Amino acid sequence: MNLQKIPATIVTGFLGSGKTTLLRHLLTNAQGRRIAVIVNEFGELGIDGELLRGCGIGCDENGADNGQLFELANGCLCCTVQEEFAPVMEQLATRREQIDHLVIETSGLALPKPLVQAFQWPALRNAFTVDAVVTVVDAPAVAAGRFAEDPVAVDAQRRADENLDHESPLAELFQDQLATADLVVINKTDGVDAPTLAQVEATVRAETPAGVKVVHAHQGRVGLDVLLGMGCAVEDVIDQRMTHHDEEEDHDHDAFDSVSIALDVTDRQRLLDALAALVRRHEIYRVKGFVALPGAAMRLVVQGVGQRFDSHFDRPWQGGELRATRLVLIGDHLDAAALQGELQSTMLEDNATV
Repeated sequence: MNLQKIPATIVTGFLGSGKTTLLRHLLTNAQGRRIAVIVNEFGELGIDGELLRGCGIGCDENGADNGQLFELANGCLCCTVQEEFAPVMEQLATRREQIDHLVIETSGLALPKPLVQAFQWPALRNAFTVDAVVTVVDAPAVAAGRFAEDPVAVDAQRRADENLDHESPLAELFQDQLATADLVVINKTDGVDAPTLAQVEATVRAETPAGVKVVHAHQGRVGLDVLLGMGCAVEDVIDQRMTHHDEEEDHDHDAFDSVSIALDVTDRQRLLDALAALVRRHEIYRVKGFVALPGAAMRLVVQGVGQRFDSHFDRPWQGGELRATRLVLIGDHLDAAALQGELQSTMLEDNATV
C-alpha cells in the first residue's frame, strides 16, 4: 500500500511569543483533523506539555481523539534530534494511516533549520514532508527592539563601547527563526497601536525571505486554513535559506541556562512582584511554572517574559498530587540556589512590611 506522506508543520519562535497558545487554539479547533503533536521545551519541568494536557481536548501521552502528545524535555529539539526525535518519528510513521497532520512546537531556544534538515534523512523523507515553518513573533518585544537589532547601529555601538564587542545570541536566534519561515505570525497585537504594529511588521519583513506571508494575531488565533496545508516541502529548499549558524558543525546553548526552583508561596501578588524584581536584577528571559497557594483548590500557572507576567488558575489539584510551587527560569548565568534565596527573602521582606 502506497501511503501519502504526513505533512509536518514546525512552529518556532522566541521564548514567550505564544507558540503554545497558538497550538492550543489549533487543537481546540481541529475540525475533525487527526493531529499528532510533538512538544519540546528547554528546561527541567514539562510546563508546556502539562498546559496542553490540561487544555480540555484530551491530548495526553496515552493517545486521544485529536492526536498524541510527545514531550521531549531537557534540551531543545535541534540538539536532541538524533537521540529522541528519530524514534518518535519512526513510531508516528507506523501509524501513518491514523494521522492527518503533524505539528512540532520547538523550544524557544531552538534553531529551526537543523530540525528541517532532519527531514532529509531517508527514513523520514519517505514518511514525512515539512508542510511549512511557522514563526511566532512577540509584537511588544520586537517593538521594544529587544531581539531585532539594526546591524549598522550595532556596529556603531560596538566601536563606541568595548562591552558590546560581541553579537547578541538572542538577536541571531530571532533572525534565524525568521530566515527559515514560510509564515510569520505577529502575535499579541492587542498590545500595540497601529503605527507600532506597522513598524514591527517592517522589522519582521526585513529578516524574512521574499514572498513569506505575515499575519497578525491575538492570543494565537490563526485559522487552520492559514496554518496547515501550505505544501511548501521545506526539506527540499531549506539548504538555500542562509542563517547565522550555517558554518557550525554542532549547535549548543552555552549562552543560556535553565534552572528549576522550589518555593513556599503565601501570596500571589507578592510572588509576581518578587519575580519582577528578580528579572530586573538578573538576565532572565523567561519564567514559567505552577504555584500552590495556601487554601486554594486550584493550581496557579505563572508565566513571564521580561517584565511582563501573567497568572491564572488552570485546574484543581488532583487527589494524591503533590501541592508544591516549582518554577523554571531561563536566562544567562543563572544560579538556582541564589535565585531561590533571593525570591524567598524578597517575599518574606514584603510580608514583614504588611
